[in-house]
Amino acid sequence: MRDIQELSREYSVNAEWGTGGDFPRFLAHVCGKTVLLLCDPNTRPLAEPIVKALRGEGCKVDELVYPEREPVADERTVGIAIERAKGSEYLLAVGAGTLNDIAKYAGHCTNTPSGIYATAPSMDGFTSGVTPLIIGGAKVTKQAQTASDVLMDAEVLSSSPKIMRGAGVGDILAKYCCLADWRISARLTGESYHPQAAALMEEAVKRCEASVPALAAGKKEGVAPLMDALLVSGYAMVMAGNSRPASGAEHHMSHYLETDFLRRGLPIPLHGIKVGLGTLVSLYLYHSLRHRFTFPDCETVYEEAEKLPSVEDTEKKLLSLGCPVRFSSIGVGKDTVRRMLFEAYLIRDRFTILTLFCKYGFMDKIADEIVERFS
Repeated sequence: MRDIQELSREYSVNAEWGTGGDFPRFLAHVCGKTVLLLCDPNTRPLAEPIVKALRGEGCKVDELVYPEREPVADERTVGIAIERAKGSEYLLAVGAGTLNDIAKYAGHCTNTPSGIYATAPSMDGFTSGVTPLIIGGAKVTKQAQTASDVLMDAEVLSSSPKIMRGAGVGDILAKYCCLADWRISARLTGESYHPQAAALMEEAVKRCEASVPALAAGKKEGVAPLMDALLVSGYAMVMAGNSRPASGAEHHMSHYLETDFLRRGLPIPLHGIKVGLGTLVSLYLYHSLRHRFTFPDCETVYEEAEKLPSVEDTEKKLLSLGCPVRFSSIGVGKDTVRRMLFEAYLIRDRFTILTLFCKYGFMDKIADEIVERFS
């Protein structure tokens, strides 16, 4: 795989490893500036080394600490960040998914550079140029800016809650399925395909997969391959010009469930947890095709299915990191799972394994066993 530092420089991202707040390239970049720190009560204690380092470089540090332990990126939280950002020269989120999303969007709206001091390797949005927000009670994707700095401390990342490491792995293992979705769409519908972006993503996934035992044990050496894969996901999307290298049917299932949680007014489980569950369903669908269902050019799809990991092996990897492998474990009932199987492919006009099963009427024949297997 191409060196992650080389890739990061190509996309104008400073992906920097350090310890105890010591990030020389970043600190040289923000020296003497006014830096707005975005934290929550969970991440603020982890910010102390970086706060000391910033002040040591003559920075004025303004802190925005959201009171919620699990803030959401909605109109209120984003609005607060935008207002506070107007007096700052740099925004630094200390956290992972939500705080990163808020900082990227607030920076985009105020033309202020932003970065992330990653406290958990839990999602692949560190280097993406878009951000998911909750607006009017619905989840929407908005144009944002790419973080100029991604700061990583192996000690901090390996000490993050196991479930957050598991969420990151769930988001990466999903790439096997979304890449297969992309390839079958290219063959069956003529959609454009970017082999270099796909190869870059697949190689990063394999390296990450090999690090799962170390990640499960909380060892520092497991963190770098996972973070590399999470960063590569963003770069591969930029290379391809769309989210195909990182998102397929498993993400459509996750988005469907997020909408359901929002409708019910319930906290939304971690993105990678839901994606991991969607990945298990996608794998099951792929591996159920041969000897059961035929359709035009079916041999092409059979061959793609044979390249994919098994459901059982993927379940073991997710379980080793504390991830649920049944929808009931995150409060999703059988009726919702059934509706998801028939409706999630409508989330986007993008051909996936879900589209194939619904288009040819195969979902009617397999929905019951999927609901029983994964509920």
